[in-house]
Amino acid sequence: MNTNVPTTAAVPSVNTTTLWPALAGAAALALVVLYGVAFADSPLAHNAAHDVRHVTVKPCH
Repeated sequence: MNTNVPTTAAVPSVNTTTLWPALAGAAALALVVLYGVAFADSPLAHNAAHDVRHVTVKPCH
């Protein structure tokens, strides 16, 4: 029986040089979608976003 149990788990390292551009891109895309839906002339897009706000119990009006 092997009683040598490791006490620490290996944590993978994160390459921050590729992480920041990905986070910035995701934030930019989120802002484009947010403003695109908020100022959309399409009632379908506006109502879909409006319904999501109700489902997530966030005030909208």
